[in-house]
Amino acid sequence: MSDSAPPARRHVGVGWVLLAAAGIFAVTMGARQSMALFISPLNSATGLGIASISLAFAFGQLWWGLTQPFAGMVADRIGTGRVLLTGMLLVALGTALIPFMTTTWGLVLAIGVLAAGGAGMAGPSVLMAATMRLVPAEKRGIATGVVNAGGSFGQFVFAPIAQGLTAAAGWVAALQSLAFITLLVLPAAWVLRGHAVHAVTGTTHRPQSTREALRTALADPSYRMLCAGFFVCGFHVAFIGTHLPGVVASCQLPPAVGAWSLAVIGLFNIVGSFAMGWAVGRWRMKSLLSLVYAARAVAVLVFLLSPKTEAVMLVFAAVIGLTYLSTVPPTAGLVAKLFGPAHMAMLFGIVMLSHQVGGFLGAWLGGKAFEWTGSYDWMWYADIVLAVGAALVHLPIREAPVRLAPSAA
Repeated sequence: MSDSAPPARRHVGVGWVLLAAAGIFAVTMGARQSMALFISPLNSATGLGIASISLAFAFGQLWWGLTQPFAGMVADRIGTGRVLLTGMLLVALGTALIPFMTTTWGLVLAIGVLAAGGAGMAGPSVLMAATMRLVPAEKRGIATGVVNAGGSFGQFVFAPIAQGLTAAAGWVAALQSLAFITLLVLPAAWVLRGHAVHAVTGTTHRPQSTREALRTALADPSYRMLCAGFFVCGFHVAFIGTHLPGVVASCQLPPAVGAWSLAVIGLFNIVGSFAMGWAVGRWRMKSLLSLVYAARAVAVLVFLLSPKTEAVMLVFAAVIGLTYLSTVPPTAGLVAKLFGPAHMAMLFGIVMLSHQVGGFLGAWLGGKAFEWTGSYDWMWYADIVLAVGAALVHLPIREAPVRLAPSAA
C-alpha cells in the first residue's frame, strides 16, 4: 500500500473518504463497545471476579489513548493507510484471542493491549486527521460529524449482533465473529492513505517539527483546558460503556435491556453526531462542548432520581446517546482551528490520551465501586460533579489560531 501520493493527486471523492473513515470507526468502535456484554460470561468462565476483569477493560481504555498520539505521529510522517491496516489487524487478533485467556494478565493482553491498541491505531485521531486532510475546509464540520456517527452506528449494530450471536451460538463464537467482521473493512485503509506533510505548502520556512508543535500546543492554555474537558468525557463514556450492563443487572432488569441500552446509545449518538457536525460550522465550538457536558450532568441526575424500569433505562440511554460522542467533532475542530492540519493526528491524539486516562478511571473505578459498596451510585455522583466541571472549563477557551513559530530553513 503506497502512502506517498499527495492529496492533490488522489482524486478520491468526499463520499468515499467519509464512507471509508466512518466504516472503520463503525467496526472498531462497535467491537470495543460490545465488549461490555462479555464481562459476565468471562467472569463465569474464568472465575476472576468483576474487579479483575474490569482492570483489563480499564487498561484497554488507557492503552487506546496511549497509542493514539504515537499512531498519529506515525500517520503524519509515513502515511495513514499503513497505520489503519495494522490497527484493524490487531483488533481482529486481540478479539479472537479473548476466549483463550484464563488469567487477568491474559485478558489485559488480549483486551487491553492488542484489541484496544489496534483500535487506537485505527481510532479517531488518525481518522479525523485523514478526513480533514482529504475533505475541503468548508465541509470539515459535517464531515467529522459523519465519521463520528459511523462509530455510533457501529455500536448500534454490533451490540444486538453480539447479544444475538451469544444467545444462538455462545459467547466464544460471538467474539470470533466480531474478529472476522473487523477484517472485512481492511480495504478502507487504502482510500485514506496519504499523510499530512503534503497539506502544508506555500511557506518559505521549514515545517514545524513534531517536538516544536507539541511544545507550542502544551504551552497554550486553551489546549490544556480542552484536554481537561476531554478527560471528563472519557470517564463518563468508559464507565457507561463498560458497566451499563452491570447497572441494568443491579436494577434487576433482564440482560437484553443492557444490550438494547448500548444499542440505543449508539443509535441516538448518530443523531447527536450529525447535529453536532452541523452545529460546529454555526456556533462557537467551546459553547457547544459546555452545553453537552451540562446536559450529561442533568441527564444523570434525573436518572438517579427516577424509578429503574426498562422504559426509564432506554430513555436514559437515548438521552445519553445524544451527547455520548458528540464531543468529538467540536474537540477535533478546535484542535484543527488552533494548530492547523500539519500535526493534527498527533495533537488530537494527545487530547484523546487525556480522554482515555479518564476512561481508565471510569472503567476501573466502576468495578471497584461496585465491589466496595454493592452499587454504582458513587460513580454516578462523581460523574455529575465532573460533568459540571467540564462544562465550566471550556468557557475560557479562545477560539483563535495559535501563532506557530516555524524554524527557519
